[in-house]
Amino acid sequence: MSRIEVDFGLCESNGVCMGIIPEVFDLDDEDYLHVLTDEVTPDNEQQVRESVRQCPRQAIAIVE
Repeated sequence: MSRIEVDFGLCESNGVCMGIIPEVFDLDDEDYLHVLTDEVTPDNEQQVRESVRQCPRQAIAIVE
């Protein structure tokens, strides 16, 4: 099963991923990114892949 991995050293918490799929990515009040679920499912895969593609810092990856 594939899962989402975020390199928090690269992440700038700009929220692009949260704008694409808020069910998976969330920014708290201190602009810290949280991954609400790291599981890639058939229902969220297209949006997760779009988040990977659009991340300005390329901090999101899908790992097998």
